[in-house]
Amino acid sequence: MLIPAYRPLIRCSKPVLKLVKTWPGGTISAFQDCFECTDWDMFRDAPTNGDSTDLEEYMSSVTSYISKCIDDMTISISITTRSKQKPWMTAKVRALLKSRDSAFRAGDKDALRTAQAKLSRAIREAKCTHSQRIHGHFQSSGDTHRMWQGIQSITNYRPAPPAYDSDASLPDTLNNFYARFEAQNDVTARKTIPTPEDQVLCLTMADVRKTLCRVNPRKAVGSDNIPGRVLMSVFTDIFSISLSSTVVPTCLKTTTIIQKNHHQEVSRVPSQ
Repeated sequence: MLIPAYRPLIRCSKPVLKLVKTWPGGTISAFQDCFECTDWDMFRDAPTNGDSTDLEEYMSSVTSYISKCIDDMTISISITTRSKQKPWMTAKVRALLKSRDSAFRAGDKDALRTAQAKLSRAIREAKCTHSQRIHGHFQSSGDTHRMWQGIQSITNYRPAPPAYDSDASLPDTLNNFYARFEAQNDVTARKTIPTPEDQVLCLTMADVRKTLCRVNPRKAVGSDNIPGRVLMSVFTDIFSISLSSTVVPTCLKTTTIIQKNHHQEVSRVPSQ
């Protein structure tokens, strides 16, 4: 009786196609020039009637304008990601791998030898290019972020994934908890008139700019769909109006909670 040869089970993951926005060189400077020339008072005057400003319309017009500028100046491209892909892998090497496999399946020894030689040469070039890119992370001692990127690439450091609660009902529970503020309420809201001794919190442009500079531009965008790299001091006026009128715009009252395959958008701040 012939015993079939043992073959290890190989699990292959399918490539994932993603649509990402790229920021060409000089885009940030172009944003700064564009926003410096923008008449932000126009966005405030439109929803203002007397001493009252419709903060919801004010915030909506500003964020819509910023989003349009982002769409006009950035480029959307499709990229293919693969699980456990080598960092030096390129499209050229991947194409030569397919050519080598095709020659092997066809049984053409001459074509296989030629494809193998081209593949080896392309792999050496790809590894050399990747090595030069890694060395580039250490050229500037002042850029600590790039230095850490180089160290992580050399050591193949991958942070452990955070622990998640196995209870799949958690997003729904959080949604119900925060969304109760948006429930229909027949009681008329009454604002307490501040005493003369109380002073409304005032924000300066320097304070807002300092806080916005702490936002990591590489993080995903929030519910307002505005990247951290284009946050501007125009929000100083919006924040000041929000504090004085005790009203929070809708886009600042929502957040996104993601747990495994669950995706929920919930309210975080009461309307009044």
